[in-house]
Amino acid sequence: MKTLLILFTTLILLSGCATHQSPTGRNQVLLFSSQELEQMGTSSFAQIKKQEKISQDAATNRYVDCVASRITAVLPNSGLPWDVVVFESEQVNAFALPGGHIGVYTGLLHVAENEHQLATVIGHEVAHVLAKHSNEQVSRAQLSGIGMQIADAALGAGGISNKELYMAALGLGAQVGFILPYGRKQESEADIMGVELMARAGFDPSQSIALWQNMAKHGGEQGPELLSTHPSHGHRIDDLAQMQQQVMPLYQASKPAAENSCQFTK
Repeated sequence: MKTLLILFTTLILLSGCATHQSPTGRNQVLLFSSQELEQMGTSSFAQIKKQEKISQDAATNRYVDCVASRITAVLPNSGLPWDVVVFESEQVNAFALPGGHIGVYTGLLHVAENEHQLATVIGHEVAHVLAKHSNEQVSRAQLSGIGMQIADAALGAGGISNKELYMAALGLGAQVGFILPYGRKQESEADIMGVELMARAGFDPSQSIALWQNMAKHGGEQGPELLSTHPSHGHRIDDLAQMQQQVMPLYQASKPAAENSCQFTK
């Protein structure tokens, strides 16, 4: 019981002392410093580059780098360098990691039909970094680890033999790792921030709707939203449609400055 009390007290103190607000006002528990997350991001990116095939196609690399550079140029502390790598893979995916790292899979370029749609995805992924979603996920994993110890102690004290069943019921069978799937609230937050980023960078925010329509066609049947960590395509499209009036003026103001088109030419 003493061990259980210590673990429970630790869990309460950690979650209480590390509460922050996200850019949209949502409460977050962040247990790690920016420096620690940057080290994790840099280490993870180095590992991914060893595991995945890096594209050597010059035109593809120029195109992706052009879009990413315009997005990162409008970020706070935009003077910081970002490492952009294109991976040769049919995955329809992209990601951004703390420490200034962006990865884009060539499969995404078959669904994102133009520079504006690619900017939708890159802006969304960079927004995850700005909103400290990786810190939030790793912190949650850390707290889950403590929670699992609490459950172990409690179940042991109660004499329950089938711990696995109860651990599953408690939702503590979580995968612990650096790149964790984001939740629906985080995804929606990244949508809001990402569409603003792309508009400020001179990309047409109306194309964000077209991008997710393309994603819906590519993804086929999707289960109920409550059974997914991501918003449904329909919900996501509706939210982006409602934001158009807010972000279109940003796009109109930034268009004259966005002279470097990122057209994909071989």
